[in-house]
Amino acid sequence: MNQISRRSFLQTSGLAAAALSLPRSAWAKSDGANSDIRVAVVGFRGRGASHISGFRSLPGVRVVALCDVDEKVLAKGAADFEKKNQKVQTYTDVRKLLENKDIDVISTATPNHWHSLVTVWSCQAGKDVYVEKPVSHNVWEGRQAVKAAEKYGRIVQAGMQCRSSVGIRAGMDFLHKGGLGKVLVSRGLCYKRRDSIGKTTGPQPIPPGLDYNLWCGPAPMDPPRRNGKQGSVHYDWHWMWATGNGDLGNQGIHQMDLCRWALGVNELSPRVMSIGGRFGYDDDGETPNTQICFHDYAGAPLIFEVRGLPEKTGAKNMDKHLGAGVGCIIHCENGYMLIPDYSKAVAYDKDGKILQEFKGGKAKKAKEAAPGAGGAASGVVMDFQEDSNHFGNFIKAVRSRKTSDLNGPITEGHLSSALCHTPNVSYRIGQKAAPGAILDQIKGNKDMVETFGRFKEHLAANGVNLDETKAVLGPLLTMDPKTEKFVDNDAANALAKEKQRAPFVVPDEV
Repeated sequence: MNQISRRSFLQTSGLAAAALSLPRSAWAKSDGANSDIRVAVVGFRGRGASHISGFRSLPGVRVVALCDVDEKVLAKGAADFEKKNQKVQTYTDVRKLLENKDIDVISTATPNHWHSLVTVWSCQAGKDVYVEKPVSHNVWEGRQAVKAAEKYGRIVQAGMQCRSSVGIRAGMDFLHKGGLGKVLVSRGLCYKRRDSIGKTTGPQPIPPGLDYNLWCGPAPMDPPRRNGKQGSVHYDWHWMWATGNGDLGNQGIHQMDLCRWALGVNELSPRVMSIGGRFGYDDDGETPNTQICFHDYAGAPLIFEVRGLPEKTGAKNMDKHLGAGVGCIIHCENGYMLIPDYSKAVAYDKDGKILQEFKGGKAKKAKEAAPGAGGAASGVVMDFQEDSNHFGNFIKAVRSRKTSDLNGPITEGHLSSALCHTPNVSYRIGQKAAPGAILDQIKGNKDMVETFGRFKEHLAANGVNLDETKAVLGPLLTMDPKTEKFVDNDAANALAKEKQRAPFVVPDEV
């Protein structure tokens, strides 16, 4: 079971006799396309709970099954349905769930290391998929999820809700039509407080009621290293490389996607590097809590910043840059666009005055002004009311069987997720360096020099002296965007396609 093809999956699941006799066209159409769409939610202790409520609120959609590896979570989920006089089937093992031919859609919010595998297996089983961000744990498996969706004609939506924000979509349209002129730098920010997860002296017990083999899945089955209030099994997995991707792949994936969308690029960056570290405390976490990522696109660079420490030692507030803490700033020839949250975009002129605010589907003009670069007037009103609900947009595409109806198709999810993975690869094979050595490496890039300057100031405000506690300087890696492999770097490519634990393996041939 190291390699699970669609045929072998169906044979082991008991569906082979019926499913393999069907023509390809039968697999391309959901059983619920002209009736109720039947949804199963996989992993719902956290974000998955929003999947349940989101789908239950849509007409013609029923949540009919729940799957979770924690028996307490599963029992509570079923009890919540019973309180509303509704019945759901319950599963611990997603493989058993996928044998159920009466389910049309798999919606998954498991930890990151399961996302691509659930997506591939679901496509092979003839299910449509809503998969949370990031859609992958590494570059290679994300592309495999794209291939599976294409091969089996499945509708697969990535959980990047900003793609369905009517205000942001209107702002992007304005930007792409030249409303602020040429894009110079696309900058993403994830300034989000992350406390120490504590430090243990050895392996911790597995929580009772948790099927730890299934929880680990593709990851090594090492003992938990933390079991606090939000222990590694239930949240701190985000900060472990075997299961998470740090805040770059946790919160930052939303802003990374917006930054790439603003640039209008549909491939991975040809060069990438990262600078960062885990500063301010000594704990069991592995991923950086302070990081700069640089994607060297030909048209304009994409620079991303992660900060988990506060504004300064002892403060509750987080830093902000040009008014954003968790958001995007798209610097252009004639001003900049700020995307400060999940719902709106604001265009500013060079003097920092608001030209337009895009919110609720319409562009609200601040005042009459001259047309912007490219002929887009600041008073133009654009209506993007349709498909503002990301779950609803997905169901629309499930019914239409048109991938083009999706606001966040798996291909977009893969590319933006991979843009989080590649700088993490640079970080993981990097070496600690003094500030002077870092500046020597980036001195020809004024945007990176400016960003690193603020990086140092932020850490100094938190009592971190980079001459003593050195940052990790990742190498500037070259990637072939067509093959999505690093050029002449075996260490980097080993992290771009990690070894998985059998039988929980994304197959080479989907």
